[in-house]
Amino acid sequence: MGAELNFYLRKRTYKVIYKCVAMKQKNFEGFGKTSNSPIAGNTLALIAIFLFAAGFPAAEVLLEVWHPITLMFFRLILAVATLVILWIFMEGLTQVLNAPWFKGIKIGILGFGIGTNLLLFAQWFTDPVTVALLATLIPVSAAILEVWDGRRKLTTKFAGGLIASITGGIIAVSENMSIDLGWGVLMALASGFFYMWASDKSVTGLPAISSIARSTITFTGAAVFTTFSFVIFFTLGFIEIPSGVTGAQFFNLIIYSVIAMAISHIFFIIAVDKVGVAITSLHLNFAPFYVMVILFLLGETWDLRAIIGASIVAFGVWLAQIK
Repeated sequence: MGAELNFYLRKRTYKVIYKCVAMKQKNFEGFGKTSNSPIAGNTLALIAIFLFAAGFPAAEVLLEVWHPITLMFFRLILAVATLVILWIFMEGLTQVLNAPWFKGIKIGILGFGIGTNLLLFAQWFTDPVTVALLATLIPVSAAILEVWDGRRKLTTKFAGGLIASITGGIIAVSENMSIDLGWGVLMALASGFFYMWASDKSVTGLPAISSIARSTITFTGAAVFTTFSFVIFFTLGFIEIPSGVTGAQFFNLIIYSVIAMAISHIFFIIAVDKVGVAITSLHLNFAPFYVMVILFLLGETWDLRAIIGASIVAFGVWLAQIK
């Protein structure tokens, strides 16, 4: 009798666990498969860019001791590992295994792989503020992508919003405006185009999967690209792995890879799915303001122009979406 009761209780427990897991996967399945929603899309874009901006101060600390290729290799490995774990938890292993990995990896190699590496080299050759300044021009690339294939008309209001967004971003860093017209600038501009192309292609080229799935498989492509670069440069002796990592460096690496890349990009792709890559990219011009906010919290001085610049960006984002 006792053995039968024990078997019955275990059977009921397994059924409850199975139902809970099934319910969890049902609730999370399709995460990021959203319809157009301007309010939600703009809110998610705001969150994405704030998290993205947190990576600039962290990268500045890490680049003092890490080579850009070494840093990007470990950054992408940590980011992809985080995304895979989240994806399995939200949608289940079956969804992960049946995803269009090959197509997503191709997008990731050509877009995020080249783009993220160029961005890091740009900061290595310049500084965080200069990179954030040049990022103000990224919406131009995003607008070109949508206008080129007929998804957006270049109206007066949208053009005005685009100009206002760029102007606001420039004003936000005007105190420290000094650009070295060299390789760093070219790399920053090119990285923006590649990143916007891949973000747009992640949504339009992979419409049947969720945003976390898009983020994971495309960033896997970026990781493949960076792994090849890392292996080649390491084999030739041009770079090396740091002999020791301090607690502060590890903390900044987590911010740079998990928060500013993995989590930020999920929000960014969902925003692109909701309001398009052009409108989402306008939020990038809040980045200089967010960088200064973060640096202020770390003890740096505050600049009123950052608030003025952010206000103009906000006006531009609003104007660009008026029908």
